[in-house]
Amino acid sequence: MASIDYKNALVAENREKIEGHVREILRLIGEDVDREGLLDTPARVTRMYEEIFSGYAADPRDVIGVTFDEQHEELVIIKDIVYYSQCEHHMAPFYGKVHVGYLPSGKVAGLSKFARLVDVITRKLQVQERITSEIADILDEVLKPHGVMVVVEGEHMCMCARGVKKYGSQTVTSAVRGSFRKDATLRSEFLSLIKS
Repeated sequence: MASIDYKNALVAENREKIEGHVREILRLIGEDVDREGLLDTPARVTRMYEEIFSGYAADPRDVIGVTFDEQHEELVIIKDIVYYSQCEHHMAPFYGKVHVGYLPSGKVAGLSKFARLVDVITRKLQVQERITSEIADILDEVLKPHGVMVVVEGEHMCMCARGVKKYGSQTVTSAVRGSFRKDATLRSEFLSLIKS
C-alpha cells in the first residue's frame, strides 16, 4: 500500500511560486505586503495548502489497502467521519460528516481505512456531490460488497459567509450502489442508524 504522508509533492515543488502568487494577491487586494503581520503569510498559506490539498498526492484506491476475508454479510456502518474540504467554485471551505454503510460479500476493510479514504477524497478542490459518489464508487470497486450507501452532510462557507449568507444551512447528499439501490428497507435501516 502506498504510504500517505499528507504532504503534497506538487505544492512542495512549487512552494516558492505559490508564495509569490499569494504575496501578489495580498498586494492586489490592497494590503501592504511588507507590514510585519503579513511578512510570513505567503509561507504560512503555502504550508496550509500542502495540508488541505494533500489529496492530490494519493490514490484513494490505495488507501483501502489490505482487506480481510470475513464471512460477515450484515450491515456495517461507519458514521460521523468528520471532513474538511475546499469548494472548487470559490475556494471557500466546507465541512461536515460522512456516513458509510456497506454489506460485505466476504471482504472487509479496517475501520480506520474509511476515515483515510474520506481524507484523501476531500483534501482537494471538490464539490459535495462528487465526494459522495467517489466514496461510494471506490468502496464498490475495491471491496466488491453486495451494496454501499454513503450520506454526506456539509456546511458550505460559500453559502454561509458570502452570497446569500445563510449560516447554518446544511446540504445532504447520498449515493447508493448494489443492494441499497433496490432495497428500501435496507436504506431505511441505514438512515435510522446514522441518526441514532
